[in-house]
Amino acid sequence: MKQPVVVIGAGAAGIIASHTLATQGVPVLLLEKTDRIGTKILISGGGKCNITHDGPIEHVLKAFRKNEANFIRPACYRFLNTRIIDMLTERGLRVYTRPDGRIFPVDQTAKDVVRILHTYLDEAGVKIKFHSPVTEIVAPGGRISAVRTESDLIPTEHVILCTGGSSYPRSGTTGDGFPWAKTLGHTIVPIRAALAPMEIGLKRQAVKAGVSLRNIILKARVNNKEIARWQGDLLFTHHGVSGPCALGISREVSDHWHTAAANLEIDLLPTVKLEEFQSDLQTFKAQKPNHFIRPIVEEFVPNSVAPFLLAVAEIPEDARAQAVSKKQLNILAQTMKFWQIGEVEEVILDKGEVVAGGVSLDEVDNQTMRSQIVQGLYLAGEVLDIAGPVGGYNLQAAWATGFVAGDTAAQDWLS
Repeated sequence: MKQPVVVIGAGAAGIIASHTLATQGVPVLLLEKTDRIGTKILISGGGKCNITHDGPIEHVLKAFRKNEANFIRPACYRFLNTRIIDMLTERGLRVYTRPDGRIFPVDQTAKDVVRILHTYLDEAGVKIKFHSPVTEIVAPGGRISAVRTESDLIPTEHVILCTGGSSYPRSGTTGDGFPWAKTLGHTIVPIRAALAPMEIGLKRQAVKAGVSLRNIILKARVNNKEIARWQGDLLFTHHGVSGPCALGISREVSDHWHTAAANLEIDLLPTVKLEEFQSDLQTFKAQKPNHFIRPIVEEFVPNSVAPFLLAVAEIPEDARAQAVSKKQLNILAQTMKFWQIGEVEEVILDKGEVVAGGVSLDEVDNQTMRSQIVQGLYLAGEVLDIAGPVGGYNLQAAWATGFVAGDTAAQDWLS
């Protein structure tokens, strides 16, 4: 009897790879070091699961850096974003698409997504072995021969490596695949934080943890040059910022770390030009001199933030329009358009959703996901040097590369 294909890691890529193998009649052993499948799926989208991103594949690919988009293009066309949605909705999951293209369950959660995926694995006959941390991929002479765990030596000629990156290690993604791939001869592009919260300096201490800002633009500047921006929501934490905006620019901040630290700036009025808002404030003062200024600020920010912005412009919290100078109103407008919240002290890799870096894309065949270094090795998901922005892009890359790896391994096993 031929040896099974061993899939290491039961995340998004590993699940789809295993299902793809098993549905073609290939025996599969899925090794997972934790006690469940899909742990990173369970925490995606704040536990709601941002399943994928809507729209034509070319539109989806534009969110990735050019070399990454070129690498995953064949896989994404073979496993379209609609395909994972079809798999889930066929089993009763109801989904909806947000205006920004992110696809979520309607009234269910990430747990339901993982539950459905588990049923697919069970029905296909995938053998899953939990609490099975791998210690070595054995490949003498550059050819896969076995996988060693803490308790077994499993003979196999085909291994799909889907161990993920090293972000959020409590989920089990502790970067195990990187040293194995390096030992086998692969180049590992240095690991950097991506889609991660950021710690910043003292300027934000006036804003309490838990305060959220809606539909703002967060910018990062290095040496006064803008390197990244993201529009959406922002969450203040005890030590810095998180939420979609922070995650959206964190990779660029990490990439520039060797140059200089980045300063973060918030535009609270992304649809209004500075001059227009300054004019609006002056008009308000002329037409309603006895009205308070603070309610205008509170139209754009939480009540707890308004006093801080007024203080920057040296405007008392209870000031009426007639008592505020033109200069003060202009400073207030400038503060709301260019709010400097501090210098980034750290991009927190181990609390991020994904990491940049990983196995070099130059050493993997993007048509098949075969290693070009080791015969019988296939790679998929976050272990590769791919990191898309927030919005379901990274799960789409994982589903797609997992499918191609599984399909290729199946053909190789059957031949």
